[in-house]
Amino acid sequence: MVLPDEERAAEVFRAPPDLVREAHVPSLEKYRELYSRSVEEPQEFWGDIAKEFYWRSQHTGPFLQYNFDVTKGKIFIEWMKGATTNICYNLLDRNVYENKLGDKIAFYWEGNEPGESMTITYSELLSKVCQFANVLQEQGVKKGDSVSIYMPMIIELVVAMLACARVGALHSIVFAGFSAESLCERILDSHCSLLITADAFYRGDKLINLKQIADEALQKCKDKDAPLRRCIVVKHLGREELVLDGPSSKSPPLKRLCQSVQEKKTESSKKVHPKIPWDSEVDFWWHDVMKNASKECEPVWCDAEDELFILYTSGSTGKPKGVVHTIGGYMIFTATTFKYVFDHHPEDIYWCTADIGWITGHSYLTYGPLANGATSVLFEGLPIYPDVGRMWSIIDKYKVTKFYTAPTAIRLLMKYGDEHVRKYSRKSLKVLGTVGEPINPEAWLWYYRVVGEERCPIVDTFWQTETGGHVLTPLPSAIPMKPGSATFPFFGVVPAVLDESGEELEGEAEGYLVFKQPWPGIMRTVYKNHPRFETTYFKKFPGYYVTGDGCKRDKDGYYWITGRIDDMLNVSVREKIGPIATPDYIQNAPGLPKTRSGKIMRRVLRKIAKNDRELGDTSTVADAAVINHLFNNRCETIL
Repeated sequence: MVLPDEERAAEVFRAPPDLVREAHVPSLEKYRELYSRSVEEPQEFWGDIAKEFYWRSQHTGPFLQYNFDVTKGKIFIEWMKGATTNICYNLLDRNVYENKLGDKIAFYWEGNEPGESMTITYSELLSKVCQFANVLQEQGVKKGDSVSIYMPMIIELVVAMLACARVGALHSIVFAGFSAESLCERILDSHCSLLITADAFYRGDKLINLKQIADEALQKCKDKDAPLRRCIVVKHLGREELVLDGPSSKSPPLKRLCQSVQEKKTESSKKVHPKIPWDSEVDFWWHDVMKNASKECEPVWCDAEDELFILYTSGSTGKPKGVVHTIGGYMIFTATTFKYVFDHHPEDIYWCTADIGWITGHSYLTYGPLANGATSVLFEGLPIYPDVGRMWSIIDKYKVTKFYTAPTAIRLLMKYGDEHVRKYSRKSLKVLGTVGEPINPEAWLWYYRVVGEERCPIVDTFWQTETGGHVLTPLPSAIPMKPGSATFPFFGVVPAVLDESGEELEGEAEGYLVFKQPWPGIMRTVYKNHPRFETTYFKKFPGYYVTGDGCKRDKDGYYWITGRIDDMLNVSVREKIGPIATPDYIQNAPGLPKTRSGKIMRRVLRKIAKNDRELGDTSTVADAAVINHLFNNRCETIL
């Protein structure tokens, strides 16, 4: 008998036997065994994993030191302090020379237009990274400097970030959909000395003149006396018909390692090529600076606790925070979560649809997969361009086995019906994943039933920019799944549910989601603003890392994320709260202003409540039309 979806949402789903047989963690009992060791003996557990990587020297003090209690002094987390390594070396050199994976494909690149594609092996990626690392050093970039990267989803983006890591510089990647104001703000805050960008790109059929936006940002930075004065530009759309608005390079155009689709374009899909602003005193073509750069570059050896990158939160509550992750702990945590959560095996083809401008792209498109010697798909386009079957056609093209996307994309594709999915095979799929926000049971069941044909477990992962990697998640063969639940904690992660007074709640409960001890991938600070780090994440409940999210724990111990605590309206009987707390007016709305990762932009809602249209930067809003609707239907009585 087939149950209706609302009844199936209460069911428990398990992995098929063939997946269990080859799994790294094949049972709930094995998960519990590993989990117990990870929280009771964290130094031994993570120490064994660290031995799989190359360390130039070993740690000189305790493997782990930390303080989560603001009442006892400065908040700090240190894993393997004193050990030296280089994360780029571990991702590339180790895989090429030690693991003999030089000829293995690191990335299949799939462009915006169907038919545009290329591949790059681990050896080829290492050579390009070494070349660009030498370019960075020639530009004066040194250990501890920060570099801003503002690029579309192209191979050069991966090359740039790993080259920064190779020379010990911090990369600060800014999503290529952000405005000039957002880019400028992040450049200023991170004190970047160099910007890396591209000429332009298409998102679907929409042209994004990235260099023009970058120039606007650089002008804003110049007006504020920022030190950044140089810009390296990838000629991404730079075929011969591209027009430069200024002095052009004398060298020939960079040959694109892809199948040209110029001849295949129909009248309805013809693209225009923008004028690219150019200042020869500031701007340098990527292919020019790479031309004579050596393909060998000795890595800069760094402390495990040296900073690896800065990544800014979306600014849903105000000024974006520069989240800082460090080298050693982030490396072993992203590698381990990738291996176990996706149950990675050498023959897998993995596809994470996230943009590298977000933490998901950092952890599960770049660092985690490469640390495991994985082959991944790097996708520049959109899920419904040029048609709504694009994602499934790519899965069939590359025989993708592990697929990781957002609930937003799943719900979007659901609207177009099952037939657009079922016209493709998808027989290669083994594990499906979701990321970005809690997935509703209806979307979970569609993903499981239609996309995975009821044979692919779904790993519904909960984590944040700040956590560096998965903190609550199923393991596909070990943990029975409940639609909409992030299930249990990952290794080394100790969650708790607190009430408003900070008391831990046992058993079935609902309240604040916090964590009681650090895992290697947790952020270390807010860039140049440690007091903000302490206040935001540790002040409310001393002794705990506060996620800002609410959760409920059911009778089986499963965790369900209920959303941001300050997004929720406290609902109770009138006798408990009293009439003073009754809302004066409730406004119906088709939606709320959210970032692309699903966070509600509360500062924008406060502006709407005050009828203040000076909203500041709203480039991170997924759907700007929602803001106009809220203003247009705002009732003055709410004041």
